Amino acid sequence: MEISTDHQKGSVFGSTLLITGSCIGAGMLGLPVLAAQGGFLPSIIMFCLCWAFMAATGLLLLEVNLWFTGEVSIITMAGRTLGRIGQAFGWVLFCFLFYSLLVAFVSGCGELVADFSEEIFGLAVPLWTGSVLFVVLFGILVYLGTLAVDRFNRVLMAGLIVTYLILVALGIPHIKIDLLRHIDWKASLLALPAMVISFGYHNLVPSITTYLQHDARKLRIAILAGSAIPLLIYLVWMAIVMGLVPLEQFRRALTDGDMATHVLRKASGVKWIVDLSQYFAFFAIVTTLLGVSLSFVDFLADGLHIKKTAAGKASICLLVLAPPLLMGILYPKLFLKALSYAGAFGAVILFGIMPALMVWSGRYREKIARPTMLPGGKPALLLVILFASVIFLLQLAQEVF
Repeated sequence: MEISTDHQKGSVFGSTLLITGSCIGAGMLGLPVLAAQGGFLPSIIMFCLCWAFMAATGLLLLEVNLWFTGEVSIITMAGRTLGRIGQAFGWVLFCFLFYSLLVAFVSGCGELVADFSEEIFGLAVPLWTGSVLFVVLFGILVYLGTLAVDRFNRVLMAGLIVTYLILVALGIPHIKIDLLRHIDWKASLLALPAMVISFGYHNLVPSITTYLQHDARKLRIAILAGSAIPLLIYLVWMAIVMGLVPLEQFRRALTDGDMATHVLRKASGVKWIVDLSQYFAFFAIVTTLLGVSLSFVDFLADGLHIKKTAAGKASICLLVLAPPLLMGILYPKLFLKALSYAGAFGAVILFGIMPALMVWSGRYREKIARPTMLPGGKPALLLVILFASVIFLLQLAQEVF
């Protein structure tokens, strides 16, 4: 295994923003509903634990990445450290994670269009209508490629930031402190999978490693800062939504599979909150849908060796978007459940357990020289695996029992 010796300087600021941007998105529409079941204080603690876990696993993935020259994918790293079985398992997990996320977003699109139609036109439309509309319109953008998505995504990100800041600034005075005093530690565990997936920046680690030219110190700063900023943004957002909506409505939303903005729209009598929450939901859903779709298209095109001709791009776009659309049509209101599945069965293994196993293999089996990105030796690696296993088993128990 070839060890990299390239440690030139790069831009920490740009890498930090890339990580931050990849973490902020549609997860903001599901987290308040799940977190509200346990209350605000338990949610803060659980969120900080999930941030620490995902920051640690990001550093572990970085450590593996620094063992190689050039840019290597997570699947390639798994193959070289865990063998063909590890590589194949990584492939399956990657597909499961991306499909779960796309099912969540496509389902959320259906709910968003239905809410908008009812609010603006007083017209009730089937949930599948919005799912089909979004997939067709934004599937065309994904087909056109990275440049088209990038240009459109800049506008969407600007809209997301502006609507978030306005909601925060104008929503704080309306917060009811009594609504934030609810505490249920057992119920707070429900939100762990969605909290984990909210810090899912790990697919960017190979890219920023190349961008910062294998500078370990700068890369560590970018990962820690880039994931800490979303933590703050999410906590403020949850405080506002949970401080405006009674617990009973969150419980109903959990049963019905509704998004946070849907609950906010129903609970709030303030028109600007209703309008802004609709726009915010649109920007959050679409930015994440475009990013995940484009990444998945590139991943499958590379893995299946499909050339990006007109026919090749069309076939790969269908392969990426058709299954989630079908699931969204057949099983609407899957947003919260699919988000939890992505976190508990996809992210905690692919971005949690596997990086720990890769580092264990490199450090202690192949005796690869440092730098060590995550201190603590074997106990730290075992703690990461334990935390990931707990989240996995909690979600599994919830589904079985």
